Order: sequence, then C-alpha cells, then structure tokens
Amino acid sequence: MDTSVAAPVATPATSVSAALRRLYFLRFAFAVVWAALLFATAHDLGALSAALLVLYPLFDVACAVADVRSARANGGPVRNLWANIALSTLTAAGLIAAASSGIPAVLRVWGAWAIAAGLVQLAVGVIRRGMGGQWPMIASGAISTLAGSSFIAQAGKDDASLSTLAGYAFLGGVFFLVSALRLGRSGSAA
Repeated sequence: MDTSVAAPVATPATSVSAALRRLYFLRFAFAVVWAALLFATAHDLGALSAALLVLYPLFDVACAVADVRSARANGGPVRNLWANIALSTLTAAGLIAAASSGIPAVLRVWGAWAIAAGLVQLAVGVIRRGMGGQWPMIASGAISTLAGSSFIAQAGKDDASLSTLAGYAFLGGVFFLVSALRLGRSGSAA
C-alpha cells in the first residue's frame, strides 16, 4: 500500500499569486528605502534627489516587466501592464528633463504620472480582483489619481517640496505590503 502523499501542484492562479506576493514585498521594501532617502534630500533638487526621482519610475518599469512575464506565463492579461511600462519609461525621461527646471516642473511630471499610473493600477486591480489581495491595489490606484492632482496643484505654490513625493511613495509601499499579506492569506486558504 502506497502511503506517500503527492506534493500539491501549483495552479496558474496560485503561481501568479506567489509571484505577485514576492513582487509586492520587494516593492514595499524599495518604497520605504526610497522614501527615506528622498525625504532626507527633499530640501533641494540636487544630483542625489534627481537621481532618486528618475530611479523610482525605472524601478516601476522593472517590476512591471517582471509582472508581465509572470502574467504571460500563466495566461493572464498584460495589456495594462505594457501601458504602465510605457508610462513609467516616459516619466523617467520627463523627470530627467524636469529636474533641470526645478521642483515645480518635477511635481508636474510626477503628478501627471501619478494620475495616469493610478488609473492603470486601478484597472489592473479590478481585472485581478478575483485572485484576492487586490483591493489595496484598487484603493492605491484611486488615491494615486487624487495625489497626482495635488502634486500638480502644489507645483504652483511657493513652498513646493519633494517631501510630499516621499510620503506618496511610502504610502504606496504600504499598499503593496497589505496586498502581499492579503495574497498570502488568500493563497493559504486555497
């Protein structure tokens, strides 16, 4: 009599959930470190803060590419992820140009990106809501669109600061953490 127990076979949905969970934990860690570094340099737009500003959307591109590979391998939707890659790439280029014009220009570019990327994140979260753990991503996308508008409005003020971007990134990281934890819970329940 065979008493061995077969190892559970990973279904495409659990494979995508596990990959997303790891990616979301990575995004949380990056956001926390990035926000702390930007906050420490937010008083002016120097070489370090400019490099940090460009690094953030480039990291977003890398994460979206990893997400596309995972989703494609499991038959998931990737069109909105490609839109995110294009938006973040354009944003990095825009931030390079804006950094030489000052903080208000950076806030306008970042604000436009936050609005557009928030709408994409909202759409991706809605499409993926059946796999669990996506409500924080949906909320984050909606909040991002509102925050983007506030960055653009702040650009017209005399006291424009990069510190609000650090807070935005930190909050986004918290949403990634919550989503990762929820994905873990929904994966263990399955």
